[in-house]
Amino acid sequence: MTHNNSPLPNQVYLDFAIRFSWHRLSRMYNFVAAEHGITINIGAILLNVDKEGTPSTQLGPKMGMEPTSLSRTLKTMEEDGLLERRIDDLDKRKVLIFLTQAGVQKRKLIKSVVNNFNSKIQRIIDPEKLEICLEVLETINKQIETELDETNRANYE
Repeated sequence: MTHNNSPLPNQVYLDFAIRFSWHRLSRMYNFVAAEHGITINIGAILLNVDKEGTPSTQLGPKMGMEPTSLSRTLKTMEEDGLLERRIDDLDKRKVLIFLTQAGVQKRKLIKSVVNNFNSKIQRIIDPEKLEICLEVLETINKQIETELDETNRANYE
């Protein structure tokens, strides 16, 4: 039985299935992160800072973090010696985020954990199905952006 012509059975809504999976994935990564004295947000930042430095303004949108949460996490990481902020040599208005040696070491560890989990998933799910899954998620994300844009436009009218 489906709900509202949904292909999902017994009133299982797609957003709940995604949320359920994300919640479990998040719990798993938070557990591993806590074993190494960090959080999932810190791990995500470690994975997204480029060797050449990354403007903090690019990190939030890239990772889906709100500016206040990002700012607080960056401050904690700086206090913990995982990153440092430097003024851009070419544009003095820009502040770039760089990993310290400690940050690079944590990044290697986190990257290993993520790669290990991804390898396990790739071993149990057919590559074609994974490709379709990624395409579907990309389409869903585009639709979410459209919904957000429409909501924002409606709020400004």
